[in-house]
Amino acid sequence: MSIDVDIIKARAQNEYRLSKVRGEAMVSVRIPGGILPAHLLSVAQHIAQTYGNGQIHLTTRQKLAMPGIHYEDMDKVNAELEPFLREIELELCHVDVADTKAGYQAIGGRNIVACQGNQICQKGNTDTTAMARRLEKLIYPSPYHLKIVLAGCPNDCAKASMTDIGIVGVARMKFNAERCIGCGACVKSCASHAVGCLRLENGKAVKDQSACIGCGECVLACPTLAWQRQPQQLYQIRLGGRTSKKTPRVGKIFLNWVSEEVITQLIANIFAFEKEMLGGKPIYLHMGHLIDAGGYLHFKERVLQGITLNPEAMVAQYMYWSEDEYAANIHVKPAH
Repeated sequence: MSIDVDIIKARAQNEYRLSKVRGEAMVSVRIPGGILPAHLLSVAQHIAQTYGNGQIHLTTRQKLAMPGIHYEDMDKVNAELEPFLREIELELCHVDVADTKAGYQAIGGRNIVACQGNQICQKGNTDTTAMARRLEKLIYPSPYHLKIVLAGCPNDCAKASMTDIGIVGVARMKFNAERCIGCGACVKSCASHAVGCLRLENGKAVKDQSACIGCGECVLACPTLAWQRQPQQLYQIRLGGRTSKKTPRVGKIFLNWVSEEVITQLIANIFAFEKEMLGGKPIYLHMGHLIDAGGYLHFKERVLQGITLNPEAMVAQYMYWSEDEYAANIHVKPAH
């Protein structure tokens, strides 16, 4: 049977990926932060067994993907995805979904990846799952490519350093000297697991605040709770990381000790920067390429425009890359 399918639209607007098997595709569901209500697994199972090849792929971006979908069944599958769109996008993430039975209507920024965060992991400084759900409505739907990874602490188990925007939860510490017994546990932990910014002086722990990365290892090590995280949620932003056949690289620190309010404004400005650099065309390019093409100073000025930074915030004067790349090689004209 012959069927007319706009494969570009299916890929760009409905989260389908073409298969090596002619006439088949793989559909995936967005799971911001990688956590979903368990009962939705039965929905994915039904789609995989009824319309797919009976398998479910757990993707590297924390999505459930069902391969083996025939082109002629795409409309039926879109309708079957309704529980995902209603419960995750509409109810959990408050995305404005016009029709929950029409499938995903834009590929937007890729699924937000997150580690378990402080709701599960003792090292986590921030609630990554809740934040991923709050950010979802800022990136979906959107025609522009953007990958975001949330890591609950500087251990970066989620690989925030290898993506367009890496958001790392950091914490300012408060120290109660009266509780400190001078055991040196925090000093040893910081030296072996972090940056070695602690020392003992006169039987008490002392910190070089300028070297602290906000990881919280001292909090975990202290037997008397002399070290505690301050309640304010702060973040480090790393930009320009990517995997690639040609120019893979680790992202660099752009902002440090910023609030979530700053991040939400930053994401909106980054989309505006992408649109400007790409001439309004949703071309697939990593953020690092666009920063290279526009120049870091222009990028910094553009994406911080209109943003009031919180008092603790720090901005990188410049970001230095180890690779030599030129705008001519990536087919993007620098902005002026």
